[in-house]
Amino acid sequence: MSAPTRPPPSSVLFARGVIARLKTWHTLSLAIQESWGGPGGPEKRTWLASVIVDAFEEQSLTPDDQYVEEILLQVMSDEFDTEVEDGSAEPVAIDIVKMWEDSRMGVDKLVLRFEETADKLKGEKMEVSVAEEEWEDTEGDDSEIGDEEEANESGDRVPQLIDSSSGKNGPVIDEDGFTLVKGKGRR
Repeated sequence: MSAPTRPPPSSVLFARGVIARLKTWHTLSLAIQESWGGPGGPEKRTWLASVIVDAFEEQSLTPDDQYVEEILLQVMSDEFDTEVEDGSAEPVAIDIVKMWEDSRMGVDKLVLRFEETADKLKGEKMEVSVAEEEWEDTEGDDSEIGDEEEANESGDRVPQLIDSSSGKNGPVIDEDGFTLVKGKGRR
């Protein structure tokens, strides 16, 4: 029986760097903290790191930052049900490619910097601020909506309530929007 072969030191250095860089990516950390991908978030981060490391180790051509960014975005979408649109995956991908190049030359400066940052962030809860955004209607503006319909907050169309003063024969609607049920009168 032979002993398992150890990976080269450059591969170990690169893997450490990828793990540390993913731990410092605020979007992924928030997804894990808020359990967007379920209770196994930290394990998914480790799995993502292994996917990235394998992509570099197993391909003849070195992946570029766009390829790594696509991996990050795809995993965030598939595993955390999150569409990352803030551009934060790009610098992560660039850093990972740079760490690959540095680790091949035995340079550990970037890896150590991310490990130090990850250690400082350990145990800290991410603060989230929700910015109020004005919703933009790309399919037209509200002036296109007819008198019989109006848009609610989520953009769905809702039927207009019938004015209760429009006649005796129509339904009577109270101030809460409920239709009053009348018993049949005696004739």
